[in-house]
Amino acid sequence: MAEKVGCFICTGCSIGDALDVDKLIEAANETSPAVVKTHPALCQDEGLAIINSEIESNALEAISIAACSGRDKTAAFSALPNVFVERASLREGVVWTHEAGDEDTQMLGEDVVRMSLGKLKFASLPQAQPVEVNNRVMVIGGGVSGMSAALGAASVGKKVLLVEKEATLGGFAQHLHKIYPKDLALEAYPEPDVAGLIDQVGAEDNITVYTGAEVGRIEGAPAQFDVTINQGAEKINSLIDSVVLAAGWQPYDATKLEHLGYGKSPDVVTNVDFEKLVKENDGQIKRPSDGKSVESVLFVQCAGSRDDDHLPYCSNVCCAASLKQASYVKEHNPEAAAYIVYKDIRATGHYEEVYKRVQQLGTVFIKGEIESIEPNGDKGAVIEATDTLMNEQVFIEADMVVLATGMVPTTLDTDVLNLTYRLGPELPEREYGFPNSHFVCFPYETQRTGIYAAGAVRMPMDLASCVDDGTGAATKAVQAIDLISEGKATLPRVGDFSIPDFALQRCTQCKRCTEECPFGALDEDEKGTPKPNPTRCRRCGVCMGACPERIVTFDNYNVQMLSQAVKSVFVPDEFEEKPRVLAFACENDAVAAMDMAAHNGLKLNPFVRIIPMRCLGSFNIVWVADALSNGIDGIMLMGCKFGDDYQCHFIKGSELANTRMGNVQDTLDRLMLESERLRLEQVSITDYDKLPKIFDDFLEKLDELGPNPYKE
Repeated sequence: MAEKVGCFICTGCSIGDALDVDKLIEAANETSPAVVKTHPALCQDEGLAIINSEIESNALEAISIAACSGRDKTAAFSALPNVFVERASLREGVVWTHEAGDEDTQMLGEDVVRMSLGKLKFASLPQAQPVEVNNRVMVIGGGVSGMSAALGAASVGKKVLLVEKEATLGGFAQHLHKIYPKDLALEAYPEPDVAGLIDQVGAEDNITVYTGAEVGRIEGAPAQFDVTINQGAEKINSLIDSVVLAAGWQPYDATKLEHLGYGKSPDVVTNVDFEKLVKENDGQIKRPSDGKSVESVLFVQCAGSRDDDHLPYCSNVCCAASLKQASYVKEHNPEAAAYIVYKDIRATGHYEEVYKRVQQLGTVFIKGEIESIEPNGDKGAVIEATDTLMNEQVFIEADMVVLATGMVPTTLDTDVLNLTYRLGPELPEREYGFPNSHFVCFPYETQRTGIYAAGAVRMPMDLASCVDDGTGAATKAVQAIDLISEGKATLPRVGDFSIPDFALQRCTQCKRCTEECPFGALDEDEKGTPKPNPTRCRRCGVCMGACPERIVTFDNYNVQMLSQAVKSVFVPDEFEEKPRVLAFACENDAVAAMDMAAHNGLKLNPFVRIIPMRCLGSFNIVWVADALSNGIDGIMLMGCKFGDDYQCHFIKGSELANTRMGNVQDTLDRLMLESERLRLEQVSITDYDKLPKIFDDFLEKLDELGPNPYKE
C-alpha cells in the first residue's frame, strides 16, 4: 500500500483547452495526495525533470500521470525510478473522444483522475525476485527444426541438450529426394543438405546430442526443470531452463482413405511413400506392384484434407509437394503422363512460378472431385473423377496414384514431454491438435511457460520455414531464460516484476484457481491447496478473478485497487439523468480499440468510465456488488473474442468471464436488480469503429430499465 502519492496532470495535446484544469486539480486533491502538479508536456525532458524532482523531494511511492493513454510514451514514464506509476488517459480517453468544454466531458475527466488516484491507495511497486538459471535449453526433436533451434541457442552461449528418438539426426528431411526451391533463382529442385546441418551440430561444443533417446519426465518449472532423458537403459538427469519442442509431424493415416483406393492396390501410395520410393531408386520411378517403369502417375490433392471426416485443415505444403513430384515424373520420362486432380492449387509467392513451370512440362491439371479409385487388374488403377470446370466425368488409367495426405503433429496421442503438471503431461492442444498458444500474436508460444513449439509440430510448413521456425523458437527460449533470471515475466506482460501472492491461511481449497489457470502455473497438495510456481506465471490475474475469497493479490494489480477505482466514480443522483456505466476492458484489445477510436476521431458516450484490466479472466464478481451498491447503472465487460478462433492473449480470459456471469446473476438477484444491467462484449482491436454503437446501445437499454435504485 502506497502511503505517499502524487498526481501529475498534463495540459498539452489539447487537454488544457478542452478541460478545466483547476477542477481536475480539485478532484485530485479529494484524495489528499502529497503533491499535485501540472505541465504542458510531462513526457518531455522538462516535465520528466519536474516529476523526478517531486518524487525525490516528497519521497513518493506511487504517482498518477494524467495525460495520454498508458499505451503511449511508455519509454519515458517507465524509466521513472523506484515509484509505482498509474496512467490515467485524459487525452485518448476523454479529450479526443468527447466534446470539448462539455459538462459531461469535464465530469469524465475528473472521474478519470479520481479513479487513478483511488487505485494508488492499494498499489505498490513490485520488487524484482531474480531466479538462478542454468543457461541450458533442451530441444526435443533432431530434425531440421530441432537442429536449427539447437544451433540458434548454442550460438548465444547457451548449453543445449538435443534429444532425438531415432538412431540418427535428420528427421523426415533425410527421406526427401529433392526439396522445394527457396526462390526463383533456383531452376531445379536441390537436394536437401541434411548432412551439412548434422555436421554443424556435431561441431558445436555447446550442443550435446542424445540419439535413440526420449524424455522420460519433466518436473518443476522454467529455470528449474528437472529432466530425465531415457537413452536405452541409461537415465540422464539434468536441470534445464527452457524447452523447444520440435518433435515434427507424421503423415495422416492413409488406411482411413480406402475410398481413394489406398490398401486396394499396391500402386496407390501416399506422397510420403512416393518421395521415399524415388529417393531409394535414385530418381527412377518404378511401379510397386511389378517394378515396371511408370508411364503415367495421377496425383490426388487434399487426400483426406479439408475434409470434416478426416483433416479439416489445409497442410500448406501438399500442393508444392505434388508439383515437385510431378516434375520427378517428367525428369524420369519426359513422355510420361502426369495428372493432378485438385480442389484448389495453393502456390503462393515464388511457388506460383513453380506452378507455371510444371504446367509447361506438360502436367495435366484437373479441377475436380474423385469419385472412385479402383485397381486396374493387378497393376495400376482406374480413376473416375468429376471435372467441376467442364462439368463432365473423367476416366483415367494410371500406373500409379499418389495421395497427397496431410501433416499431423507428432504430439497427438504420443508421450513427448511427460510433464508432471497437474493439468496433464503434454501441451494443451489448440485447433486441430497443434500446441500453439496463439500463433498469430505469439508464434512459438505454448500454454506452458518456457516451452516453445517449432516446425511442423507447430503448424504445417516446408523445410525452409522449419529452419526459420527453429531459430525463432530458440530465440524465445533464450529470451525466457534471460527474463526469468531478472525476475521478469515473459510474454505477453514482458518485464513485469509482479508475482501473485496467496494468503493461503484463508484458502478454502475450492481449486478454482488451480483449475482455471491457463498456463498450469499452479499445482496443488493433497488437500487442494494451491502450490504456486512463480516462473510458470504469465501475470494474467485469472487466479485473482477465480478466487471467491480474494486471497490472490499482486502488488500492482489486486481486487482492492479496482474496488477503490469503482468507488471513486462520482455518481449523480437520479434526478440529474446522468447515468453511469463502468466498462471493465481488456488492456490488450478493448483498450487498444478505444485508443484507435480516439486516433480516428470517433466520439464515445460520456457516461462510460473505463477500467483497464490485464485480462477479463481476472474480473472478480465482487466488483459487481461494489459498483451497483455505489449507484452505478450498468456494467460492461469488454474482452477478446473467445471460442475456437479465440484472440485472448491469455487463452481463455473472456471465456472464463462469460462462464462466471452465471454467478453474477446471484449477486444481482440479491441486490434485486435486473440482469440486463450487466453485459459482456467481445471486442477485437479492429472493432474500434463499433465502439460508439456498443456504448450507445447499452445506454439505451439502461434508459429502458431506469436508474439504479441504489442511487442516493
